[in-house]
Amino acid sequence: MAELGRAALLVTLGLCLYACVVGSVAALTRRRRLALSARNALIAAFASTAVAAGVLAAGFLRSDFSFVYVAEHSSRSLAGLYKLSAVWGGQEGSLLLWLLILTGYAALAVWVNRNRTRDLVVWVTPVLGGIAVGFSFLLVVVATPFATQVAPADGSGLNPSLQNPYMTAHPPFLYLGYVGLAVPFAFAMGALLSGRTDERWIVATRRWTLIAWTALGIGQLLGSHWAYVEVGWGGFYAWDPVENAALMPFLAATAFLHSVMIQEKRGMLKVWNVVLVSLAFCLSIFGTFLTRSGVVNSIHSFAQSDIGAWFLAFIVIAVVFSTVMIIWRLPLLRTTTRLESLVSREAVFLYNNLLLVALCLTILWGVAWPILSEAVRGDSVVVGRPYFDFFLRIFGLPLLLLMGVGPLIAWRRASLRGLGRTFFWPAAVAVVTGVVLLLLGAGSSVPGLIAYTFSAFVLAAIGLEFVRGTRARRALSHESWPVALGSLVGRNRRRYGGYTVHVAIVLFAIGVAGASAYDSVVEGRLTKGEALTVSGYTVRYQGLTETQTDHATEVRALLRVSRNGKDLGGLEAGKNAYRIAGPDPQVSSEVGIRTNYLTGEDLFVIPGTVYEDGSVYFRIFVKPLVNLLWLAGIVFLFGSIIALWPDAREQRRLAVRYDEAGSPVRGR
Repeated sequence: MAELGRAALLVTLGLCLYACVVGSVAALTRRRRLALSARNALIAAFASTAVAAGVLAAGFLRSDFSFVYVAEHSSRSLAGLYKLSAVWGGQEGSLLLWLLILTGYAALAVWVNRNRTRDLVVWVTPVLGGIAVGFSFLLVVVATPFATQVAPADGSGLNPSLQNPYMTAHPPFLYLGYVGLAVPFAFAMGALLSGRTDERWIVATRRWTLIAWTALGIGQLLGSHWAYVEVGWGGFYAWDPVENAALMPFLAATAFLHSVMIQEKRGMLKVWNVVLVSLAFCLSIFGTFLTRSGVVNSIHSFAQSDIGAWFLAFIVIAVVFSTVMIIWRLPLLRTTTRLESLVSREAVFLYNNLLLVALCLTILWGVAWPILSEAVRGDSVVVGRPYFDFFLRIFGLPLLLLMGVGPLIAWRRASLRGLGRTFFWPAAVAVVTGVVLLLLGAGSSVPGLIAYTFSAFVLAAIGLEFVRGTRARRALSHESWPVALGSLVGRNRRRYGGYTVHVAIVLFAIGVAGASAYDSVVEGRLTKGEALTVSGYTVRYQGLTETQTDHATEVRALLRVSRNGKDLGGLEAGKNAYRIAGPDPQVSSEVGIRTNYLTGEDLFVIPGTVYEDGSVYFRIFVKPLVNLLWLAGIVFLFGSIIALWPDAREQRRLAVRYDEAGSPVRGR
């Protein structure tokens, strides 16, 4: 089986190299048969990679410890679901998952566009092939998952923190986002290589970008929830370098999705859009470098290895290649269309872009500075949470406000009188909300109060847009309100899907403000019968239990929760000690969470040291509105699906606008 896996990866490397080299020759010489051959090689690379991934997955499911990688990340007692997630629980397996998704995206992208934008696809094929060559080379030469050994009796087991249902979905979703950004990047480079710098490459990749962006957002939320319930520190985002590595390409892709609308509508920002899509892709490779190089200390990163130098070279090649292409085609990217007014929808989109990129670059600097400082001066520098929180407020709060301004302002130019009428009701709602919250005591955190007020403005603005559109639809068709709303969204899926995503972002912002700016915490060591009180909750410690399972010793502290004298029931928090190969067990914390679904508030109990006398040290949080974060994920996914859903009318309109029947590829 190991030989089959290695052979499949060798075939993948050969096919990707063929797609890159022969595809480039076909594009340069305009030879149709060679171009088809290169495309077919790229599609076949997905099949051979799937064989390799299947071999590795079978090794885990069969507990075949003759595979070194399987022995290091699994054990006989590991549950079947976690045996599957262990496939990407280490460096080599995660790289194989990356290559599988990359070749899958590449095969599907060139196949779907085989009869459309053919003059672009002939150049897209070698670009995607070149990216796949890099990853397949690493798996064949540097970090193979198919190294073998004399099989031990049992494996080392999977890291306990990864034995969580969310970790079966978090990495695949992140990789779907990371790798998916290669598709718009390849089409952008294909447009530059072919000299076709109009909007066709944007139209061809809009849904690919949305899919990658949605997957990246959902992946980060799944990771946040995993950290919240599993890591045992009381939060959902710690500005960890590897967490930031996923956030940066998401921010760049968000800016790109907004700015392409300006290019489609007004023919502006061609250079900016190519820069943004290149930035998003390069940041996704940078995130992979951070995770796998071992240059940063993170619970998400792998150990120090030689693979980091290869990824650094990959980043340099991607940056140099995209920069050279942009400079070379700069005359074709220039446009005569200019911004007519600083008070217009395109101007708001531009401000949005600048803030998103500024936030992205400040996060990048916060991640890169400690690495550069240690490499150049030998000093270990820590860029902590205050740095990132400061810039999140500076750039994030204006971004939140602009989400409400954008939908209400006109394209090209808006009058001040019209703006006054348009913004009256959203502004009134925001002011009333701010005053009420101030009276209720929310003034203890100025950024939190501003976030709540801006959120009220945005929700009112989006609600106003839905009401106006539905009312206009009813006036034309005399439909009921629900039917008119459904028809409105169905006929403008991209627009109202975007508004729904904005609602999700607002819910997320409210949840972040509540859980971060208005949380309460108390801690202390409790013996049996003692209690701690926080924000009206009383948590009383009642004793310990210990349970032996097939693969762990589970210790639980039994707690009784009451609020304002009313008993709310029991709660458990404790630790699991996993028995693995080696002298010492691996221990993970199992937090206790009680959710108030009406208010979205969590009582969050973290068990600390368990003492010999049976006493336990606890940290207890009350997190207001934290569950809006997870609700935001559902709304975000719903809005993205609306925006992604195929629209036959839009396709017909685009087909008329961009005649894609012809192709310059000819000959043999």
